[in-house]
Amino acid sequence: MSHGTAARAAMITQLALAVGACTPMGKNPPAESASTTASGAISLTAEQRAAGWRSLFDGTTTSAWRGYKRQTLPAGWRIVDGVLTKTGSVEDIITRDQFGNFQLALDWKLSPGGNSGIFYRGTEEYDHIYWSAPEYQLLDDAGHPDGKSRLTSAGSDYALYPSPAGVVRPADQWNSTLIVINGNTVQHWMNGQKLLEYELGSADWTEKVKASKFSAYPNYGRAAKGYIGIQGDHDGTLSIRNVRIRELK
Repeated sequence: MSHGTAARAAMITQLALAVGACTPMGKNPPAESASTTASGAISLTAEQRAAGWRSLFDGTTTSAWRGYKRQTLPAGWRIVDGVLTKTGSVEDIITRDQFGNFQLALDWKLSPGGNSGIFYRGTEEYDHIYWSAPEYQLLDDAGHPDGKSRLTSAGSDYALYPSPAGVVRPADQWNSTLIVINGNTVQHWMNGQKLLEYELGSADWTEKVKASKFSAYPNYGRAAKGYIGIQGDHDGTLSIRNVRIRELK
């Protein structure tokens, strides 16, 4: 790792810590739990807004989202008690806005055997967002076959960088996720623990992509700015709440 890369990685780790990502296991970071109602809706505090956070889903509206390659929200996504929910296989959704460098925080849970993912810096170049966008894997590790490999377990950079075992909570329990991207440096966090860090475009990343199914898509992971997406095309129930983002300069 070069001096510049190391300095950037240290900086984004400090940013992650600044939102409470090192809070002890079992406790949500302050930016992830403030002003959450029993229904799942969230109201950002004045302090959070002043720090640059904004809501992408506050439990009351899906106006920040649309379907992949469509302008409306696909059928199957709905708000239930302040929680964005989908049951069964539905179309993926993406943000209306594009983001480059940011901190993205949200809470999620899956039904037993559930499988989903969060995409970042995605484009609409290909038939599916996962051919352009890296994926933070959401999974019931204990109940899904993908949980047998750390490369495809919860919190992994799907199929490329593994996540450690023992961090994700059981099915039907809430997990808190934080994704930090600054330049080419990416960090995945879950439940207050840093899971992994990698460099987009690095020699290591390039070799991993070449050895993966993504090698057929030359622009995979290459966009400096793109959409955030949520995967819907797997069975089971996915619940998402408290989605907020802070763009980094």
